[in-house]
Amino acid sequence: MSTFYVACDLGADKGRVMLGTLAQGELTLSEAHQFPNRPIRQKDSLLWDMPSLFEESLEGLRAIGAYDEPVESISCHSWGSDYLLFDARGSLLAPTYHPADARFREGMKSVVAKVPREVIYEETGGQPSPGSTLCQLGAEKSRRLSKADCLMPVADAFNYLLGGVSRVETSLACTTRLFNPVTEAWSERLFKALHLPREIFPPVVPGGTELGPLRPELAKRTGLAEARVIASCSHELSAALATLPAAYGETWGFLRLGPSAIVGAELDRPRISEVIRDSNFTMELGFGGSARLSTPAVGLSLVEDCRRFWGQKDREIQLDVLMHLAGSAPPFESLINPEDPRFHETSDLPLKIQAFCKETHQAVPRKPGPVIRCVLESLALLYRKRLDDFEALTGTQITRLYLMGSSVNALLTHFTANALQIPVVLAPTEAASIGNVIVQALTLGHLKSLAQGRQIVRSSFKMQTIMPHALAWNAAYGRLRQFCSN
Repeated sequence: MSTFYVACDLGADKGRVMLGTLAQGELTLSEAHQFPNRPIRQKDSLLWDMPSLFEESLEGLRAIGAYDEPVESISCHSWGSDYLLFDARGSLLAPTYHPADARFREGMKSVVAKVPREVIYEETGGQPSPGSTLCQLGAEKSRRLSKADCLMPVADAFNYLLGGVSRVETSLACTTRLFNPVTEAWSERLFKALHLPREIFPPVVPGGTELGPLRPELAKRTGLAEARVIASCSHELSAALATLPAAYGETWGFLRLGPSAIVGAELDRPRISEVIRDSNFTMELGFGGSARLSTPAVGLSLVEDCRRFWGQKDREIQLDVLMHLAGSAPPFESLINPEDPRFHETSDLPLKIQAFCKETHQAVPRKPGPVIRCVLESLALLYRKRLDDFEALTGTQITRLYLMGSSVNALLTHFTANALQIPVVLAPTEAASIGNVIVQALTLGHLKSLAQGRQIVRSSFKMQTIMPHALAWNAAYGRLRQFCSN
């Protein structure tokens, strides 16, 4: 017997509606609909087109309804921090601002002027950042908030639009920087200090909470009359981590790789301390009461910035050609500190890399291959440093790394395994949707345990493991640590 579930995958650049099918202990995933998600500009404002995104999601549900399969449930997952406001009638209070909108530039200043950073960390386990819900609300007009009946992060807002029940799932609540991961409740202290209307923040529920049926009019429009709406694991990263097929007792870390990166691992309980705060690690909650300590890191935006520079010089190089050139270049001739402030400004990046290498008395890479090899080797060593920082903070030794993200490339994967000197496992590309579906099945009692869900993932999706082999990376790591300490 087959059971069917829908995962609405809402990404910051595109959305997809995925159909998950469980049959005889195996899971298959197929894409029913894909659509772009691009911010729109209205006069001087940068906005998300949320009505269009929801209509596109419904189009995907209609496509699945046309299959005439008995879909059990639907759940959405998304990026964090951004939010939607609704009035008392359940209507969206437009517009929904993009975090890069100019109005939020002063939001963080407004927040930290009222609440010290140390207090924000004590209350939420994370640092304030300009794009967080906390700092976006620092720039929100009080008149608009006075009209709001509820505020919800993106995926939870879409679950609300589908089923009519306003709840915020724990993993997305953490991304707001208004939620305390220790008490597992909204921070009343921050609400009072920032004069935020407490009543517009819905109750927080754990991952795997059934919210109820589809709204009758949507059940009719989509043909999914029997489907239930579930708050599975609303944050995309938490959904991806929920069902990684780690062996029991294995101490594993993760690296989510894209234009930027996130490095971290799970803990047995939330930990908040000054040492962790000063190391720029964030404490968040995941599925099943899991706690996650992670930190942002530089990602593959450095590679794209170099390609853009060469393209502007009439030297456009395809990514696969560039990776071949990098793989053929001599190893460890030059390294950079990817977090050096000069690399935050994306223009003329190869020239800035050359200047760094000259200043640090290294060989100066002149051609694209050596430049990109320098970038990739430096990134791999940076990720080792981040995991070393985690181990020093927690006393935990990581023995395996799960690598996630659509931007993963083979060369950086091998470099990362060698730099870390531990096996690196390539997680399924659709890890977030897989986790979403497995949690739905658990919620409805179709699976007995999370361990069973992880076993299904292990048997359903082929995952490549890269073993480390080159010990020369240890000497290179010492060089990178020296650059990072200067």
